[in-house]
Amino acid sequence: MPKPRGKRRPPQKQDPFAKIRRNHRIRVPKIRVVGPEGNQVGVMDTKDALEIAKEAGLDLVEVASQANPPVCRIMDFGKYVYEQQKKSKDSKGSSSKTKEVKFRPRVDVHDFMTKLRRAEEFLDKGNKVKLTLSFRGREMAHTEVGFETIQRAIEDISHMATADNAPKLVGRNINVMLTPLPANKRKPKYSHHLLDSDKEKLTSEEEGEASGE
Repeated sequence: MPKPRGKRRPPQKQDPFAKIRRNHRIRVPKIRVVGPEGNQVGVMDTKDALEIAKEAGLDLVEVASQANPPVCRIMDFGKYVYEQQKKSKDSKGSSSKTKEVKFRPRVDVHDFMTKLRRAEEFLDKGNKVKLTLSFRGREMAHTEVGFETIQRAIEDISHMATADNAPKLVGRNINVMLTPLPANKRKPKYSHHLLDSDKEKLTSEEEGEASGE
């Protein structure tokens, strides 16, 4: 009988910095050296550049292998790796997300403005926003009221975003996606922060809509 295969180990992520040649892994006899501050040191023997880096308590790192001769920089490689990883993490953390703001067809002025303020807050952070208007029961007989409400919301938030397309009726919901304007063109005009009472009311409303109450 064939022997049962063991569990396969998940492939390990390769270190993106492992391929960067540094210090004694740099084998070419001559290199062009860039100092720690970005200053041009000039072409010299690799062993001499290594001594300079060692005396400064730094690393000699190859930054342009295709150049003739290759270009190497004297730097703190550990610090460089840390900064690059931090930039990558910050970039992922700040990437845009899609948020949803829900409306009802006959929403009163106060609730309408509360939802606009929340949409504006999401857009100001660079998030895309999906506006959703839901119909219940006989409200489906007057979908034009829902379209008017959504269109009014799009116009009232136009200082922050543009609609990706025209609002569409899908089942019992009207949906439209908003994309934020470039940061330098966004001009918030509603309150940046919702009052606590508004937040609690908005959250309870959305939870009720989700449960179909």
